Amino acid sequence: MTPPVPLTAPTLTALQGVKHGWFGREGGVSTGIYASLNAGPGSNDDPAHVAENRRRIAAHFSRLPEHLLSAHQVHSGLAALVDSPWTGERPKVDALVSKTPGLVVSVLTADCGPILLADPTAGVVAAAHAGWKGAIGGVLQATVALMQQCGATPARIVAVVGPTIQAQSYEVGPEFVDQFIAKSPENTRFFTEGRGDRHHFDLPAFCVTQLQQAGVNASFALPDDTYAHPLRWHSHRRNVHESLSDYGRNCAAIMWAG
Repeated sequence: MTPPVPLTAPTLTALQGVKHGWFGREGGVSTGIYASLNAGPGSNDDPAHVAENRRRIAAHFSRLPEHLLSAHQVHSGLAALVDSPWTGERPKVDALVSKTPGLVVSVLTADCGPILLADPTAGVVAAAHAGWKGAIGGVLQATVALMQQCGATPARIVAVVGPTIQAQSYEVGPEFVDQFIAKSPENTRFFTEGRGDRHHFDLPAFCVTQLQQAGVNASFALPDDTYAHPLRWHSHRRNVHESLSDYGRNCAAIMWAG
């Protein structure tokens, strides 16, 4: 058995007491379009395969599967504080914050922005899912605000936008652009012209700017393009373009070890 080996960010690796990783397609048991590490219970993959994949991710943190927490993501601007494994339905939010040692908070993505955040001085970590709706809807600001309620200071928070669909792969129509310009004319900087009336949207750069506006100075985006690397990352848009029926989910996870 080859265990999953996640991508990590040096700025988060350097933080004492914080363990993290972005898990892609490698190191799991799923087959076909889900091969091989699909962490998404919401996919149509074999539930037993998803459970084993999630067990392997939890094992990377030396934790049991029930300690790997993922929300019921709804592309919202909502964040929730968690201090124990789920006992009922998962909250319908798009970010999880925790200061409980040994809990692994995570988000599932397949092109959207998976952001991991940590303030080791306060012992607070978070995982946020920022598609365009969540990003423009304030999910990153909500995450930082909730971390502050737990004792974090924005100036101390380190945040990294993990593997996301990059601008060269993210073509959008004029209605999409109009929504962002209506929010702020300054958002024009996140778009470049494409073919005809199409534009390319830089979601990672938009997320970094949102974090900076929330006071997080130590924030940056990794350059990995989920759409462009089919052997490394799951991508919803790529699977749609290939007329595939479903898609797997990548997992971004972070833990405060104490």
